[in-house]
Amino acid sequence: MTSAFAVTASRIFDGKRMHADAALVVEGEKIRAIVSQADVPAGMPRSGPPAALIAPGFIDLQVNGGGGALFNNDPTEAGIRTICEAHARYGTTALMVTFITDRPELKRTAIASGKEAAAHALPGYLGLHLEGPHLSVARKGTHDPALIRPMTEADLAYLESVAGSYGLAMITIAPESVTPEQVKRLTDAGYRVSLGHTDTPCAGVAPYVEAGAVMVTHLFNAMSQLGNREPGLVGAALSSPALHCGLIADGYHVDPVSMHIALAAKQGPAHIFLVTDAMSTIGTNETGFDLNGRAVYRRDGRLTLADGTLAGADIDMLSCIRFVHENLGLPLEEALRMATVYPAEAIGAGDRGALEPGKRADFVLLDGDLDLSSTWIGGTCVYDTASRRDRATA
Repeated sequence: MTSAFAVTASRIFDGKRMHADAALVVEGEKIRAIVSQADVPAGMPRSGPPAALIAPGFIDLQVNGGGGALFNNDPTEAGIRTICEAHARYGTTALMVTFITDRPELKRTAIASGKEAAAHALPGYLGLHLEGPHLSVARKGTHDPALIRPMTEADLAYLESVAGSYGLAMITIAPESVTPEQVKRLTDAGYRVSLGHTDTPCAGVAPYVEAGAVMVTHLFNAMSQLGNREPGLVGAALSSPALHCGLIADGYHVDPVSMHIALAAKQGPAHIFLVTDAMSTIGTNETGFDLNGRAVYRRDGRLTLADGTLAGADIDMLSCIRFVHENLGLPLEEALRMATVYPAEAIGAGDRGALEPGKRADFVLLDGDLDLSSTWIGGTCVYDTASRRDRATA
């Protein structure tokens, strides 16, 4: 029989509401219950710092790298492990490792590595986010324009053949390079299709939503903007109740005023959720790295190509939560939902994102200053700041 234990805290946020002076009861890899501290069964092991806040573990659907590893440069299971471990130090308990536009043979290698990570149930690994190469050159961002191309029948058949083998699957496409019929086949195969890196007009979005697209990649960035006569993808994303929207809340990718407007305007039930778009610099002292043979520079909290183009982000998920809570004034509960409940809904991870009976015991302990105390994945503490080490690899 699996033993159970309790983690106590001044506050526990379950994804919907706060519980005061409560305990999270964990059994095996799952949550059994949230109870008052007085109702913890006698003799049950318990732990927890007195001023802690327990919250669901953070979920990040767009992570390019971390811990010195960039997935495009190191598309291996070891690279995935390094990335997951790096982000666990900032409270992320589940992430979509992102592979951006690159050579077809390298993408196949990346998917093979995703299969290995899924087969080994690598802690923190949720699946792969394939961002490109089927995008718009006009809105390429940091993607190499020489590698951007339309989706062919061979591309689609390959994606269908590997669907479901490497965890959850997410793909960012542009209407300029992919047809609604192709999107329908992708969604039928199990992919969560996201629109991004596109100059599509607002009216061009509806056929893709009808075909099954459910997300928009890094809202405002690398897409047609909201104008007075042409609402663009931004307008479509905010007005569509079906499109979940990722948002990079680092203060560089999107102005706080635009964030405020977007949050006020977004039509539900789909929500805006936080993503980091983090690169290899997270958890390191790196001053730069190479991407597709181009130098990326790390300066003043930003990552840029030589021409100033933003090249991913230099931020972790806990810092994104702090930004929307402290700089935008969002209630802490809503800031936490943007990193837990909402991305779980967007990617279809029904067993994560909230602290409810039967869900995975993925959670974080935060102190009164919202600094991380420890990270737990599947009921196991994988990182705590007291020891400053990854317990999963100790």
